[in-house]
Amino acid sequence: MAFRDIRTIGDPVLRTACAPIETIDDAVRQLVEDLVETVDHEGRAGLAANQIGVSLRAFSWNIDGDIGYILNPVIVERSEELQELGDEGCLSVPGLWYPCERPSFSRAEGTDLDGNLVVVEGEEIWARLINHEVDHLDGHLYLDRLKKDVRKQAMRELRESLEH
Repeated sequence: MAFRDIRTIGDPVLRTACAPIETIDDAVRQLVEDLVETVDHEGRAGLAANQIGVSLRAFSWNIDGDIGYILNPVIVERSEELQELGDEGCLSVPGLWYPCERPSFSRAEGTDLDGNLVVVEGEEIWARLINHEVDHLDGHLYLDRLKKDVRKQAMRELRESLEH
């Protein structure tokens, strides 16, 4: 296992859609180990593979000590109802938190390393996590989901943070 560095905004890997995992091999097993080890730190809720520089569809989570992973996740259900605006942050956009609308419930399906079905679902933090991480795998950052005025402020603060 290896604790991996997090790629930050500006790295092109974060803006590229990830490829599906076609074959479970040693590289994919290592990726899962790295995702799980890297997310297993205080303050980390989720981690997509491209955040550690690997353009494959996988993410890990750490919600209240529940640590896991999913390969080739697909969101199969989202509520139309949105949760109250909650501040969202991202390891790839360090130190910046903004209100971001997300569905109040989401369900994703994928597999584990043995090809078994994995279902990740829930409300509030789980719904936010699922949508946030699948966005990463599709080449999007949460900043893309902000309301126009908030996004403008976020981009200004991001530029200022990068200048210092």
